[in-house]
Amino acid sequence: MAPDELERQAFERYAAGDLEGAVTAWEQLYDVQLAAGETGAAARAGALVALNLLCETGLLAPVRGWVARVRRLVGEDPPGPVHALLAIIRTYERFLSGDPDSALEPAREAVALGEEFGVDPARGLGRVALARLAIHRGEVDEGIDLLDELAVDLAAGTFDPLTTGNVYCELICAALWLGRHDRAREWTDVMERWRHGPAFGATHGRCRVHRAELLRFSGPADAAEQEALAACAQLRPWLRREYGWPLVELGNIRLRRGDLDGAEAAFREAHEHAWSPQPGLALVRLARGDVAGAAAMVRDEVAHPMDVPWKERPPFGDLRLVPLLAAQAEIAVAGDDPAAAEQVAAELERIVARYPSAALHADAALARARAALLGADPSLAVGPARAAVAAWTELDAPYDAACARVVLGQAHRALRNDDLARLEWEAAAAAFAAFGAAGRVTEVAGLLGERLTPTPGRTATLVRDGDRWRIGYAGVEAWVPDLKGVHLLAALLASPGREVHVLDLAGAGVVQAGLPVLDDEARASYRRRLREVEADVAEAERDHDEARRQLAERDRDYLLAELAGAVGLGGRARVTGGTAERARTSVTRSLRYALARIAEVHPEIGGHLSRAVRTGACCSYAPDPVVPLTWEVVT
Repeated sequence: MAPDELERQAFERYAAGDLEGAVTAWEQLYDVQLAAGETGAAARAGALVALNLLCETGLLAPVRGWVARVRRLVGEDPPGPVHALLAIIRTYERFLSGDPDSALEPAREAVALGEEFGVDPARGLGRVALARLAIHRGEVDEGIDLLDELAVDLAAGTFDPLTTGNVYCELICAALWLGRHDRAREWTDVMERWRHGPAFGATHGRCRVHRAELLRFSGPADAAEQEALAACAQLRPWLRREYGWPLVELGNIRLRRGDLDGAEAAFREAHEHAWSPQPGLALVRLARGDVAGAAAMVRDEVAHPMDVPWKERPPFGDLRLVPLLAAQAEIAVAGDDPAAAEQVAAELERIVARYPSAALHADAALARARAALLGADPSLAVGPARAAVAAWTELDAPYDAACARVVLGQAHRALRNDDLARLEWEAAAAAFAAFGAAGRVTEVAGLLGERLTPTPGRTATLVRDGDRWRIGYAGVEAWVPDLKGVHLLAALLASPGREVHVLDLAGAGVVQAGLPVLDDEARASYRRRLREVEADVAEAERDHDEARRQLAERDRDYLLAELAGAVGLGGRARVTGGTAERARTSVTRSLRYALARIAEVHPEIGGHLSRAVRTGACCSYAPDPVVPLTWEVVT
């Protein structure tokens, strides 16, 4: 193709969400222009290869290789647009490599050159980098002000689509780092309105992950899981390494729902994609009763955090410890370890003093309450637990507020204030039920135990009547068609509280052909990246640069694992998909459609079922333990 055709193809493929195609077109443009002696144009194409790889793959060794090529081409040329791109690439290469000090000066250079020469990625991402670096230094208000100013410029449409999509994602990630859920929610809403239309790289999938993250706090859980699953579907063929991000989010949501098998499967797959599954996987261990195993997992992650070049989480510093420490506080209580609980609470308080935010304050307050419960004076737990409840409630995070209410109730129980304990636990049970956390509802019911007197006489009916089903409750009857989802619902209602695996609900199922894990173009691209990584390793060894060599070998190991996972026996391409996951998708879709139809004809019972029916790898019907409902089912 002619150079202008190749450039058009690169932009069109990126707009369509085809990373491999976009990068391949830029690489071809580089070769064409280099062969024609157009070194300036070739340098620009090479810089755009590096920028795309940086923003979308996290493979830093190939990025460094392309930067070296471009620098040789520009030589001693005066500063220009290519230098602006090189500055922002250097900024994030250092930032993601865990070297914030070396990222500051190129970030300033990127903004200055980007403004001077009109290079959107440099001036946009450079401003984000300056804000993130300010936050890292503890200058939180300054960092947030910089992000707010940038958000206004984004909304005004002053950046190109590549920059806009990546910067919106960066804004939300930075807000979630700090627990500034209000900012994250505002910017996610704006990104959601902007993103419709072309995919612009991975914008659609990333936006879905952010919505799943926020729904994990606000609920309902089933909506959060659907967003996370959709994000996995959109990012899996696009971004390999970043695929671990939605997988971890999916695991976190399933953990809250009580779907321990589904959560562990998601966390394990994230780990296979070189993405840290902690503390989620440790909390699955805790939920299964393995306190020692959970404690060891988190302890190891705190001591040896997985070095992932991620923009979505803090790649270095104290902020990345917050979720690990919050999990350690919960594990310490389960393990009756007051020394560990006290140490974790003090560490979280130190961090929140440097990075103040409502969510981090809530984490620290709850850790302090848990430590006090293990101490000599449980009255010291009441104030911090109440503060955590208030903070999470203000942040519209009912699940987290309910967790804090459980701890507050335990403090009241320890002080023999049983009425106050029951008040908190009943509020927690209601919040968990509304969120869709069936396992936590059962846990709180156990705390209430014999003190709870069920309300008698609440009965509903589900009766098959020919080619339809009759639903009766509180003197109102309604009918729905003979849907597959109603049959599934009847099976769950007949065994309240029991988890039923989707394979048992769906029957034998039919195994269908899956999609290739990597298509031919992706495999070819990965092999090119692998050659670039090998060159980076060799150069690092020649220069005796141990840190660079380790970073490059990390990329090499990741690429080799991806390529190995994509090839089966005899060199045949592996395919995705499996009976269990298809059954999960089919059962979930059928149940939700049936529940929606029931809600149309009987809103009261439809609302109850939407809260009490849990889907996932295992499905169940978990009625409200405070105000139970008995079902008579006739099939």
